[in-house]
Amino acid sequence: MKSVFKTAWPYAADEMNLPVADVESAIPFYETVMGFRVIARSESPHKTAVLHRDDISIGLAENGGDPTQEGCFFEVDNVETAFAELKSNGLSNEKADFRLDQHGDTTWKVFFVVAPDGLCYCLGERQN
Repeated sequence: MKSVFKTAWPYAADEMNLPVADVESAIPFYETVMGFRVIARSESPHKTAVLHRDDISIGLAENGGDPTQEGCFFEVDNVETAFAELKSNGLSNEKADFRLDQHGDTTWKVFFVVAPDGLCYCLGERQN
């Protein structure tokens, strides 16, 4: 079963310029585990790849940034299905360690994924 990724909010400024040391070595995790596909590549002004899944796109960039300080929040339609899907795709997390986070007036059920490139992702589902 697959979950739907509905929105992507970057932790810093731009989900289309997420810093990685090497775009080519980062891509397999996003394709295999996260379910994205590459829809564009560029070499200028630095090497980049645009990845797409469901209703969202993100960009990986060899832009000199620190991946351990960046990532995105992905809103998903079902957070438990999202974890099960990623786990079946090879995610190494043994448990989701779900928790409830409050952002403004919205409560989210979330879990975290740290990609091999160092970028951190929070996947969450709105709670009633």
